[in-house]
Amino acid sequence: MERTGVIGGSGLYELEGFELIESKVVDTPFGRPSDELMIGRLEDREVVFLPRHGKVHQHSPSTVPYRANIYALKTLGVTRIISVSAVGSMKEEIHPGHLVMIDQFIDRTVGRKRTFFDDGIAAHVGFADPISEPLRQVLLGAAKKVEGLTIHDGGSYVCIEGPQFSTRAESHTFRSWGVSVIGMTNLPEARLAREAEIDYATIALSTDYDCWHTEHDAVTVDAVIETLKANVANAKKVIRQALLDIPQETGEWPARKALTHAVMTAPDSISPEIKQKLAPLIGRLVAETEAAGN
Repeated sequence: MERTGVIGGSGLYELEGFELIESKVVDTPFGRPSDELMIGRLEDREVVFLPRHGKVHQHSPSTVPYRANIYALKTLGVTRIISVSAVGSMKEEIHPGHLVMIDQFIDRTVGRKRTFFDDGIAAHVGFADPISEPLRQVLLGAAKKVEGLTIHDGGSYVCIEGPQFSTRAESHTFRSWGVSVIGMTNLPEARLAREAEIDYATIALSTDYDCWHTEHDAVTVDAVIETLKANVANAKKVIRQALLDIPQETGEWPARKALTHAVMTAPDSISPEIKQKLAPLIGRLVAETEAAGN
């Protein structure tokens, strides 16, 4: 059975009807993930929750162990990831408290590891459409079933390095690009998920107007947290509904063959150490190549 991963705040697993089966510490070649992974079941669906910043929010956006997080989820059989992310609104019509089902990213991070393939093996995956559209449609449909929500269909998420909020000049520049929301965490997370052949989609929770809005105070942590509390309660309802709505088998979804034709290094030139290290990611390709050679 395929598993769905949920990455977000530490309390997201507290869903009605969710049965926690195991809290698991996972070691990976890229270090340990942000925290223990919460493995459980919602009715007949298997789910793995991971707090992105750790249970006590010990990881800043720049120090989240993104590679370890995605690798660990892959090894636990996760084939699709629902990302829950607090964001600032860059458009007047996206009010604090609204949800945005984004479909694009702009990457403005500068200091993060963004690939699994940087050590004796090269791969170039397609990333023109970074969000899995089938999964996004599930999230959109689930949100529409929850009363009282305002949902925006589509939009671009500009991901900044942080941990500081943007300057007014930066905020106005990003707005001129036509982006819908601004955040600090979803890249390189989405890139790594694509390299791991995991479908990925984001529920963006608007908490503030960043600092571009002249009629609102500049963004503060206190204001973000207050709005976020209400947003998380709504996000839980959407996540629960989405987990029940996702098809049991999603083998034909777009990310599943992302590495096909993407690995440029000749198979016989990939060292045994790298093959072992990246086995959860490239094991399918290695097996197919060996089978073709026989």
